[in-house]
Amino acid sequence: MKSPKENLAEISVKIGVNLQPGQELFINSPIETADFARLIAKSAFDAGAKDVHVNYQDEKLSKLRYEGADKETLSEIPDWFKLKYDEILDKKGAVISIHASDPDLLSGIDQEKILASVKAREEATREYSDAIMADDVRWCVISVPTDSWAKKVFPQSSTPVDDLWKAIFKTTYTDQEDPVACWREKDKAFKARAEKLNEKQYKALRYKNSRGTDITVGLPKNYIFSGGSEKAKDGVEFFPNLPTEELFSAPDKDRVDGTLVSAYPLVYNGKIIDRFSLTFKDGKVVDYKAEIGEDALDSLIHVSEGSDHLGEVALVPYDSAISNMNLLFYNTLFDENASCHFALGAAYPTCVKGGENMRPEELEKAGLNQSPTHVDFMVGTDDLKITGVLEDGTEEKIFENGNFVI
Repeated sequence: MKSPKENLAEISVKIGVNLQPGQELFINSPIETADFARLIAKSAFDAGAKDVHVNYQDEKLSKLRYEGADKETLSEIPDWFKLKYDEILDKKGAVISIHASDPDLLSGIDQEKILASVKAREEATREYSDAIMADDVRWCVISVPTDSWAKKVFPQSSTPVDDLWKAIFKTTYTDQEDPVACWREKDKAFKARAEKLNEKQYKALRYKNSRGTDITVGLPKNYIFSGGSEKAKDGVEFFPNLPTEELFSAPDKDRVDGTLVSAYPLVYNGKIIDRFSLTFKDGKVVDYKAEIGEDALDSLIHVSEGSDHLGEVALVPYDSAISNMNLLFYNTLFDENASCHFALGAAYPTCVKGGENMRPEELEKAGLNQSPTHVDFMVGTDDLKITGVLEDGTEEKIFENGNFVI
């Protein structure tokens, strides 16, 4: 019988990217999680991978660069950086990314330096990012503990890394005898509820709760809600996120009016943004504030073209596996799956009928936001109400007290 760690590595390969025999796998991994990256590599070779490549990242070295290099230098992207992403596309590889950053790493770092670096990296990898968003590439994001992240989640624990492993095993079903079967069964429930939402073809969704969220979000014609597994352009199904609890689609980028108030902190480029709000008019952010990290929020909104509009609307019941743990992960992969959320920036082309075959200008015309940025933030609470507005103006309850009623 495999250990939970081996199970997690295996489902990232078999369920996450659904690696095919003869395909190459590319792993993005913090250097602290090298042991787990090797477990993924072994699972990949066992599944018939042609080869496995690991791109290690050192966030502590990144902090040293932010402290020591000037803004102009941080804006320079070497040719090899872009080429390694181009190679993934050329080889039609699959990508597993281990997301496990220190939530407080860049506190105190000049936000202008961070912004310059992020802009340059987004521009250099735009083709790759577009391919990911359009499901040209099968990809999966997972997380495993690092010391700094675990201590943030369990500050009073004498064994924070062990505690975080247990939480991750629970949310990914890797503590079960057959986690692959668990995810296959869960996928059926996602598909059944998404089908109901897609049959309705609501004109808009209205959100309201006691924190101050009060907003109307228009939906594009022929929208598609998806959840669980997706189908890549090569026809192979994959799970982009493990774990996942969401059904998501895209809003009409120009028909968003009102205010969203955060329910969870957001970790963005090594800084925490908390207790923040965004006000929209005709789809654009026209006002914002944050009690913590307002400089980081400002840079997110202004980091790139389209980062001041919404690109994703996601429905997550308050009564769900991750939410019921009552644990703040300080990691978007988990926190976004404990709460209804939105994303600033790019919309997934697959969120509108035929979108995967549309050119950027056609997606824009269909109402889908175009941007190199895509950052999720959480707004779901236990008293959130969501109403669906049909084309004839009829209103129907979708969420009551934070949970689905359809």
